[in-house]
Amino acid sequence: MTRHNIPAVLAAPLLALITALGSGCSLQAPAAYYQLQGQGDAVVAGHADVAILLGPVKLADYLQREQIMQRQADGSLAAGHARWAGSLDDEVGQLLLRQLAAQLGNSHVALYPDRIGVRQQAQLVVSISRLDSGAEQPAVLEAQWRLLDAQGEIRDSKVISLQASHAGDLASQIRAQENLLIQLSRQLAEAVRPLQTRSTAFGPRKVPDTPAMDSGAATSGLPDAGQLRDVEVFRF
Repeated sequence: MTRHNIPAVLAAPLLALITALGSGCSLQAPAAYYQLQGQGDAVVAGHADVAILLGPVKLADYLQREQIMQRQADGSLAAGHARWAGSLDDEVGQLLLRQLAAQLGNSHVALYPDRIGVRQQAQLVVSISRLDSGAEQPAVLEAQWRLLDAQGEIRDSKVISLQASHAGDLASQIRAQENLLIQLSRQLAEAVRPLQTRSTAFGPRKVPDTPAMDSGAATSGLPDAGQLRDVEVFRF
């Protein structure tokens, strides 16, 4: 068996190349994680608040992933190293919930499917078909929402398309997408507000007073003594 000696001049670069290939994963930059913020103001419930069920809130299939999708100049989408810190479904739903409650000053808002103890007087169904941006592409939100009353009848419906500019970096893109969702929450609040105003105007339904009955007459079933004064008594 012939033994080949590698010249020392080539051995060092070759060893460095093998080491780099073996530890390729460690050379990759760690993933950055992002969240939607959009904190709403604290809300104090009023007596005439309308109970609102928000949801289902549905996102397009391409948004059902951890990676943050980037829109390219040719319209295609690419997944980068950056990721969402949590489920984007939950992030969007919670942001809309906080903003809707703050816009209406109403704490009686529940996020579908968590409807325990809620008998909704209004329901908002939201379907988001697009929510993305790119380094050189604006943030875009395309969605449809419907407002249903307590009987499940559609009271209002709208298809929207919103855009927002940004500085180009990913953090700026996320803030732009967040602002688009806040604009959506304002539209939802405007749609619900007439129902809340009507509830405030009419107030709680009053129960008519029932005339009090004499307890003795009610229980005995006999006429009152005053009713017997004009009755003639015959003796035999």
